[in-house]
Amino acid sequence: MSAAGKVCTGFSKPYVAKYNNTGGVVSYSGAMLLARGVSVSLSLNTTDDNTFYADNIAAEVAAATFSDGTATLTVDGLLAAAEKFIYGLPEAANVEVGGNQVAVSHYGDGMDVPYVGIGFVVRYQSAGVVTYAPVVLTKARFQQAGLDAATQEESIDWQTQELTANLMRDDTSNHDWKLVAADQSTEAEAEAVLKALLGGAV
Repeated sequence: MSAAGKVCTGFSKPYVAKYNNTGGVVSYSGAMLLARGVSVSLSLNTTDDNTFYADNIAAEVAAATFSDGTATLTVDGLLAAAEKFIYGLPEAANVEVGGNQVAVSHYGDGMDVPYVGIGFVVRYQSAGVVTYAPVVLTKARFQQAGLDAATQEESIDWQTQELTANLMRDDTSNHDWKLVAADQSTEAEAEAVLKALLGGAV
C-alpha cells in the first residue's frame, strides 16, 4: 500500500494573544478565544530567489523567504472581549436611555490596534487516522472589519464574519512567521498545546 498524505478536513479554535517583544525575545500573554472557526486562508508574499552565477552557470541559489502576507479568518461572530482586544478599543462610554445606562463603543482615533499572535487547530486525516495540528501565526495585526447584514426571508441565511490580519515575521533571530506543533490525537490536546504556545489562556 502506498503512503497516504495528510488531507485537511477541518479548522477550529481560533485564538489570539498579545504579542510581546523584549530585545528579540518574543512572548505572548492574555490568550483568548476569538470566535468559532469556519475557515482560514493565508496569502503569502515571498522574496525572489537570489542566484549567484559563476563559470557561466547558476552556481549558488539563496532560496526565497517569507516577507509578509495576510490571513483571512471566517468566523461565526467575534466574541465581545476578543473584538475589544484585537481592535484596541477604548473603554465604552455610557449613554443614558430611558433611565438605563447603555455602553457605546467608539471606533475611531482612540483605537490602539495591537500586534498579536494568532493560533488555530487544523484537522487532518491520513489512512483513516484523524489528527489535529496546532498552528500559530507569530506576529499579526488585524485590519478593521466591514459589516454585511441582510434581512431574513423565508429561511435563515447564516451570515458569517470575515476577519483579515496582516502577517509579518516576528522579532526573534529566526524571524519566524509561523509555528506548527506536532499532530495531536484529539482536538482538546491540540487546543492545550495552542494555549501553551500563546502563553496560556485567561
